[in-house]
Amino acid sequence: MAFARVGISGWTYAPWRGVFYPPKLPHRLELEYAAERLDSIEINGSFYSLQRPTSYRMWAERTPDSFVFSVKGGRYITHILRLKNARGALANFFASGVLALGQKLGPLLWQLPPTLAFDPAEVDAFLGMLPRTTAEAAELARETTLEEDRTHLIPGEERPLRHAVEVRHASFDVPEFTALARAHGVAIVLADAAGRYPVIRETTADFCYVRLHGDEELYTSGYTDESLDRWAAELGGVLRGGMDVYAYFDNDVKVRAPYDAMGLRDRLADWTPRPH
Repeated sequence: MAFARVGISGWTYAPWRGVFYPPKLPHRLELEYAAERLDSIEINGSFYSLQRPTSYRMWAERTPDSFVFSVKGGRYITHILRLKNARGALANFFASGVLALGQKLGPLLWQLPPTLAFDPAEVDAFLGMLPRTTAEAAELARETTLEEDRTHLIPGEERPLRHAVEVRHASFDVPEFTALARAHGVAIVLADAAGRYPVIRETTADFCYVRLHGDEELYTSGYTDESLDRWAAELGGVLRGGMDVYAYFDNDVKVRAPYDAMGLRDRLADWTPRPH
């Protein structure tokens, strides 16, 4: 049976304290509080810098058994290197502790910058470089240049890895990109970005990855009951078709993300795992 995991992009936001998080909740308990109410969280810190294995282990230990994280690939790879000559950076990324999440490692998210236009050869090379299993990820990680105490190179139980790519340049909205993503089994993110970026509804992998950045205003506006109903209906159709769904709310500025996520999760309750 297909399942839905509904969550938020990150969990450490000062405006959430005293609103979503209870006023006297210690900051160190915010992850546990969010994980009790949702099924998954995108780790955003990994986008800005390499995290440490100790952090990944701590996050895994502080969340329910049924919980999973999506891990956002580093902007050094996507925004600085712009996917070119990225093998060494990928090795460091996978060596930095991602595999320490163990069974709680969900999809890997690669968000491309809005200035990066579609180049078929470069995209094909990058997607082909991504490891498809934890064993492949550990093998790539052994090429790291990081110090030993900054690495985790143990693959754990071998299992497949899922990858999703979020594009933000209109040139990607072409059949050639869809065909490349499908050939590599990489999901194209279905992104609701208040009309600013392309919306691509194409099935290219065995799962669906959705990012909800704001119904009317990017990162800010919340989702009405009617819009959540529409998303639940669309994603319910995907689930009934046998595909897993990962959906994350990124409209965090006005503390809408966790409430919208809980609202969509309630609407998809027949497919969501219950934390225990």
